[in-house]
Amino acid sequence: MHGLFKYKPVMKYDSIVIASNKRKTMRASSFYDCFCSLVCLTLCLEQLQLFAFASASINSTSEAEALLKWRESLNQTQNNLTSSWTYNPSTSNATNSSGNPEANASPCDGAWSGISCNKAGSVTNISLSDFGLQGTLHEFLFFSFLNLEYLDLSFNKLFDVIPPQINSLTKLVYLDLGNNQFSRRIPPEIGLLRNLTFLNLHGNNLFDTIPKEIGNLKSLMELGLSYNHFTGSIPISLGNLTNLTILYLQHNNLSGFIPPNFANFRKITVLYLWDNQLSGSIPPQLRYLKSLEDVNLSNNHLNGSIPASLGNLTNLKWLYLGVNNLSGAIPTEIGKLISMLGIDFSRNQLNGSIPTSFGDLANLTNLYLRDNQLSGSIPQEMEKLKKLAILHLDTNQFSGYLPQYIGQGGSLTNFSVSDNHLIGPIPKSLKTSTKLFRVRLDGNQLSSNLSEDFGVYPNLRFLDLSNNNLYGEISSNWGQCPQLTTLLIAGNNLTGSIPPEIGNATQMHELDLSSNGLVGRIPEEIGRLTSLVKLKLDGNQLSGSIPPEFGSLTNLEYLDLSRNTLNESIPSILGDLLKLYVDISFNELEGPLPNNKAFQDASPEALQGNKGLCGNIEDLEPCNKDGSKKVHGPKLVYVIPFSLLALLLLLSSCSIVAFRKKKHQDDQRNNKHEEISFLALEFDGKTMYEEIIKATEDFDSTYCIGKGGQGSVYKVNLASANIVAVKKLHQLCSDDEKVKKEFLNEVRAPTEIRHRNIVKLYGFCSHRQHSFLVYEYIERGSLATVLSNDGEAQELGWSERVKIVKGVAHALCYMHHDCLEAIVHRDISSKNILLNADFQACVSDFGTAKFLNPDSANWTALAGTYGYIAPELAYTMEVNEKCDVYSFGVVTLEILMGRHPGELLVPLSSGSSTQSSALPIHQMSISDVFNKRISPPTDEVAGELLSLVKIAFSCLNTSPQSRPNMEQVSQQMETQRLHLSKPLQMIRCGELIV
Repeated sequence: MHGLFKYKPVMKYDSIVIASNKRKTMRASSFYDCFCSLVCLTLCLEQLQLFAFASASINSTSEAEALLKWRESLNQTQNNLTSSWTYNPSTSNATNSSGNPEANASPCDGAWSGISCNKAGSVTNISLSDFGLQGTLHEFLFFSFLNLEYLDLSFNKLFDVIPPQINSLTKLVYLDLGNNQFSRRIPPEIGLLRNLTFLNLHGNNLFDTIPKEIGNLKSLMELGLSYNHFTGSIPISLGNLTNLTILYLQHNNLSGFIPPNFANFRKITVLYLWDNQLSGSIPPQLRYLKSLEDVNLSNNHLNGSIPASLGNLTNLKWLYLGVNNLSGAIPTEIGKLISMLGIDFSRNQLNGSIPTSFGDLANLTNLYLRDNQLSGSIPQEMEKLKKLAILHLDTNQFSGYLPQYIGQGGSLTNFSVSDNHLIGPIPKSLKTSTKLFRVRLDGNQLSSNLSEDFGVYPNLRFLDLSNNNLYGEISSNWGQCPQLTTLLIAGNNLTGSIPPEIGNATQMHELDLSSNGLVGRIPEEIGRLTSLVKLKLDGNQLSGSIPPEFGSLTNLEYLDLSRNTLNESIPSILGDLLKLYVDISFNELEGPLPNNKAFQDASPEALQGNKGLCGNIEDLEPCNKDGSKKVHGPKLVYVIPFSLLALLLLLSSCSIVAFRKKKHQDDQRNNKHEEISFLALEFDGKTMYEEIIKATEDFDSTYCIGKGGQGSVYKVNLASANIVAVKKLHQLCSDDEKVKKEFLNEVRAPTEIRHRNIVKLYGFCSHRQHSFLVYEYIERGSLATVLSNDGEAQELGWSERVKIVKGVAHALCYMHHDCLEAIVHRDISSKNILLNADFQACVSDFGTAKFLNPDSANWTALAGTYGYIAPELAYTMEVNEKCDVYSFGVVTLEILMGRHPGELLVPLSSGSSTQSSALPIHQMSISDVFNKRISPPTDEVAGELLSLVKIAFSCLNTSPQSRPNMEQVSQQMETQRLHLSKPLQMIRCGELIV
């Protein structure tokens, strides 16, 4: 580059023009003079070009050194810049034989990851999203990048303050610092970046108030400040952002009113203010926002009525106002919003009736009105909503008849009207609504012939008709519902016998036909329901013997046959069912009890009312050699307390206080300094404790098969030939409340959960020296272990992988939606998913699980495994079901890819915005996502795999509000199957992101 200054540089183009004109004036007639002028001009232009190149090189050199200085300040083990950001100043001015600078001489040569430049060789774009950067911006020399237009540092681990020097980037148009760990307040100097059109600070630890200076960014089109800790009121100055189209302020601690001057947002399409502490009424000025399509003000303290003027927002598609203190009637004007797709007014104090104008919302797919004080009848006009997929009207005061053809368009998947005062027949349209996935009609006064009301449903998983006045017989159609897992028809007036066809519903895990008038024998075909976990047939008039086929119900954990007229002896094969709870009281059973823990440790209340039972337990007469009861004098009945685990099973509200109280009482009664509370298999507590200690040689490390943050897991071969997994926890004798809570969760959660895809707890021990839990042993171990082993991973074909994904989905759906209290696992990862010999998935490790209280905020400390934690959990203390949904999305991709998805997570969760759609990963072929260690999927299974990928992408959305819930996920897995319109290699990831 030393040849640059061979000629004296001409600094201004104007000088060239003047010199040229002067020469032309003096010797215009001379050809020679013209030739000389031409040569002079050519040389000057060459000098100008070389000078420009030199200036660009100098500027590039400055930018390179600035970038390297910042890189050196970062944690070098945590970033991906070391290999590509290389620069040698001593060779930066070298040229090759063609006169061009050598490769890698500057950031603008295309080899520096995440760096783009303009034609002049100046950095204009720094895109380092999800590069694993850990450090601060203190060493980032903002003043070195005067031409920078695009800066994206999102999804890293950058922390501390956002420096005020950021105001040096005066040409900046796009700034994304979202999903990092920046703290303190936003520097007011950010208001000097007047060219900004996009500003995203979502998902950090920023606090204090939102600076009013942001209102100076008049060009701003999208503003994201959600998922931080901002307090105070929303600055009125934000009303100056008249070009704003998207505003995200959700999930902060903002208080005060919604500013009335938001009426200035005439171009706004998305307004998210949900999950704050906003109060006051909904501003009537919102009626001016004619471009609005998506409004979410839910989870605040808004009061007053829903403004009728919202009916003027004719472009509105989503209106979410749930979980506030809104009162009054639903405005009839809402019925004018014919573009509406979703309405959520749930959990308010609304009264009055549903406006008949709702029948005009022809495009409506989702309607949530649950948990209000709405009354009157459900309008007949709602039968016109042919696209309605989800209708939640439960927990109100609705009365009268259900419209008989509601949901008749065939789109209805989720229908819930439980806990109202509805009477009359079940809607006729339900019989032909073949897409039904979940139905709840329980807690009403419906009176209908059940044998005529329901058809065959290929996707139905959950049906609750309990506590109505239904009559007739149980339809044999239930046996033709292949996905049915939960059938609850307790507390009705059903008669007739149980149809044997019920045994064809082989996915069933909970069947409750209790408190009816059923007669006849229990069909032996129920023994085919090998997935059954809970069976309640109590309170009927069933007769005959207990079918020996019940011995095939190897997953059964809860059996209630009480208050019938069952007779004969209990089949001895039931002794192989090593589960937790049984009640056979008030029958006519006789003979010996089976020799297993469930029967031998059953309470007297669970056995009473049977005149002929005998056994070697205190409150029964011993048996003769022929199995009959010995005849003695009057029998002395000993009333013994339930074990702690049985209490946990029956009382879902058990707490740490009760646990401590029980321990204290036992200590006093036994005058001991330590406690053994144990229930496992067919052994008594002391025997089991001693055997486990002996079998593991006092928990020697040679028996350890895994370690975690809460303890270690040991494989134990018992003398009975049973193999169990024993999880030895950290000591409970300390005052560490966190450890004690984890122990209680580990006991309580599996005890209350009954599902074949959730690991089974056999018992526990709380002892001063050793505290441990006894689980079923799952042969193949964790999913993480299987995926990391080439040999085992190759055994996981595509069908097995689909089976695993669905198993995890069904387990989470049950925990979130079918338990008395919703349970959030909080640590769904491949290490906490176990696989049995048949590749059935079992969710394990409930130490971090949280039982959600629907009536209060659910705040908790951060928990989970890095790489699986939902992004919002890194910046907020509140937990909900959507945290598990995100983790499920990660695990699903991990199963399909054969490895943790890593770099895929951020761009796939970014949605389909203009910026993210240009990312290379969006252009990646979907075939590159699928594991290369096994054969490519056939066309037959490829459609199902594409569906799983699409579902996983939706679960990874950075906005929890935009993620589906696990009920929807389970439903989509059974109903949604994409068809291949072209080869897999031609399908791009971006096509599956919605």
